Amino acid sequence: MFTGIIETIGVVTTIEPLGQGRTLEISAEWSADLEIGESVAVDGTCLTAVGHTDDTFRVEAVRETLARTIIGQYELGSRVNLERSLVLGDRLDGHLVQGHVDDIGTVDSIERREENRYISVSLPEQGRALVANRGSIAINGVSLTVLSATDTGARVSIVPHTWVATNFSDLAVGHPVNVEYDVVARYVQRLMEARE
Repeated sequence: MFTGIIETIGVVTTIEPLGQGRTLEISAEWSADLEIGESVAVDGTCLTAVGHTDDTFRVEAVRETLARTIIGQYELGSRVNLERSLVLGDRLDGHLVQGHVDDIGTVDSIERREENRYISVSLPEQGRALVANRGSIAINGVSLTVLSATDTGARVSIVPHTWVATNFSDLAVGHPVNVEYDVVARYVQRLMEARE
């Protein structure tokens, strides 16, 4: 479980094949403190640390993970949002984020108005019903409030701190992003489907 509050930006330093998946090595300032088996959210995807050095940690992304997330598009030098798992008793500053990516969205527009940036993301049709005005959404692992639900997806407002503390400044129109919908919305949708 995560909060969607990004701790640091890591850099992909090694990519190796793992059957139809990949093993990634990623730099992070707290790599030496990781335990083998600990969960780390990489751009919002919950992955398991399988090794580490003082400066980097290794994770494995299997075929299913590559199909459902943007991890298969990483290159050497890609900057990724990182968050270690929540410890029971920690302050919950964002919202509950499971690290289970629901969809890959596409950046439709990035607009700057004075200090704020506005990002519009198109989403697959089945996910749009899970987006609500002023509801929660995680994009590349970042906990955000939906500014407005749109016909094609969601529009979010990015404050200056979030812009510099995440990899959002690397985004451009057409870029894919990991999207996780609010967990409550997912369960409500499932209950409604069961009732029908």
